[in-house]
Amino acid sequence: MRKKVLIITYYWPPAGGPGVQRWLKFVKYLPDFKAEPIVFVPENPNYPIIDKSLETEVASDLKVIKFPISEPYKFASWFSKEKSSTISKGIISENKRQSMVEKLMLFVRGNFFIPDARVGWVKPSTKFLLKYILENNIKTVITTGPPHSVHLIGLHLRRKLGIKWLADFRDPWTTIGYHKQLKLTKASQKKHKNLEKQVLSNADQIIVTSTVTKKEFQGITGQPIEVITNGYDDEVSEKVEMDSKFTLSHIGSLLSKRNPDILWGILSKLIADIDGFKDDFQLNLVGFVSENVLQSLNNYNLSNYVNKVGYVSHKESVTYQKKSQLLLLIEIDSEDTKCIIPGKLFEYMVSNRPIVAVGPKGSDVERILKETNTGNYFNYTESDSLKKTILEHYKAYKNNTLKSHPIGLQKYHRKALTQSLSQLL
Repeated sequence: MRKKVLIITYYWPPAGGPGVQRWLKFVKYLPDFKAEPIVFVPENPNYPIIDKSLETEVASDLKVIKFPISEPYKFASWFSKEKSSTISKGIISENKRQSMVEKLMLFVRGNFFIPDARVGWVKPSTKFLLKYILENNIKTVITTGPPHSVHLIGLHLRRKLGIKWLADFRDPWTTIGYHKQLKLTKASQKKHKNLEKQVLSNADQIIVTSTVTKKEFQGITGQPIEVITNGYDDEVSEKVEMDSKFTLSHIGSLLSKRNPDILWGILSKLIADIDGFKDDFQLNLVGFVSENVLQSLNNYNLSNYVNKVGYVSHKESVTYQKKSQLLLLIEIDSEDTKCIIPGKLFEYMVSNRPIVAVGPKGSDVERILKETNTGNYFNYTESDSLKKTILEHYKAYKNNTLKSHPIGLQKYHRKALTQSLSQLL
């Protein structure tokens, strides 16, 4: 007999972006491990990104409960539709570029909606689920955030019903980069910290996506913490033809702070110094790109080499990964981003294309790339070695020998990761 597991999440198809992928895949494979997932999601969410192609991955027999949500972003759009949309995506301008409207919206978002703008969903959802859980004899609940307000639903259910509760953190809470940009008062900062500690101290099991986050949370709670990373799945796609140009492709958002001048400078120099490079080179940017990044590319005279694709469906992004000569992974150079392992990393690793990553020294991404032999990782001071590696890849491209040689990827398959999850249930 399968064990019923209630999964409470904000992001669910037709939501696009990386936030939806993790639990869409866990839910897909949980029935293979004697679990019956039941998914609880908002009925009328204000998703910043839509990808209807993901709806085809939801099993027809899966029980999905939808419950209404009221979100302030809908009202905020009356003042500035553009700023409301970008803030809801986590895209925040640099302080010196912020308008008064954006500053006000950030202050209100950070201090009046704690822990986040979906907090209004907590009380009505808890009231509904208290009855539903009892009527359906559910013993285990999983919450996944961000948004971390979802964890508050789990906290209330745990206290009132004594059910087993697993709290899954796809990102940290109070140490994530954008948290520091919310113009929080000291009282608001204290409230965030208090809520974070309550969740971490009351969940029966905490799940995180990186070892760095695990170490951080171990300083707050003595509850058991398990690392279950994101991963890759078997993607059904037509055979793709490799790009004829020497394409470097970045899949996903390139925000203002994720702007690697070190890389742009190297590419500009290679165009000037290496025969044939300027005729072969193309930079594919697949996803949202900030104006700051585009301006930097222009400053390095790279604009004519940029193919700005914009946001595409998940299926299309996989095609771009497989046909590109090189895949770029860029992270902000910060202590706070060492724990960030982009979901796309694992799809990159099974695309059979070499990865070039730039980020903070000592990150989890660096460890995974070395462990799987899927690419090279550089911090922001390693200009010479980064240039050397790109040039080596270019020579391999010219000799038609450019490819990756991965090892030990199977443990990152979504089914293997779901098996690890099932053992915690």
